[in-house]
Amino acid sequence: MQKKIARKKILKPKLHKRFLRAKTSPEEKPEAIIGLHNLKVPEGAHKKKKLLGRGSSSGHGKTSTRGSKGQTSRSGRDFYLGFEGGQTPLIRRIPKRGFVSKFKKEYQILNLDDLKKIKATNINPEVLEVEGLIKDRTKLVKILGDGEVKNPITVQAHAFSKAAAEKIQKAGGRPEIINVSN
Repeated sequence: MQKKIARKKILKPKLHKRFLRAKTSPEEKPEAIIGLHNLKVPEGAHKKKKLLGRGSSSGHGKTSTRGSKGQTSRSGRDFYLGFEGGQTPLIRRIPKRGFVSKFKKEYQILNLDDLKKIKATNINPEVLEVEGLIKDRTKLVKILGDGEVKNPITVQAHAFSKAAAEKIQKAGGRPEIINVSN
């Protein structure tokens, strides 16, 4: 007697109606709905790892694509940027001169002649920036003593030369130093 083999019915996954769109004409493709269900990784995004040293017939065997002998064929070869094969690198051959202090203060310099153009009696970095005498009010400002002051003015700056401070005081004004907190 032969045994009857029960065959299971293979079920196909059912698609929801909203994912199926009827073609409007035979030439057009159905509209693709973008969603998590149909996202794909772009072609070429994942490369297989190159297997090296798996026999001479593999195409990457024996010397494992490193050529034969020499510094670059050895294990542990890792060269820094600017390596020149053992020759003294360019960055070490160039003479180093000078010194740059990280504590150096760079001032935006103004003379008393420049302040004549301003009609305000209270002058500070904001006013100087609006008048176009300095580029940035957040940077340090120093007033030098070239020129004369006739009207009493109050000048706020980060530094004054001795001559500038004296001339402002003689005219009846006040030089006020702005403290910079680091």
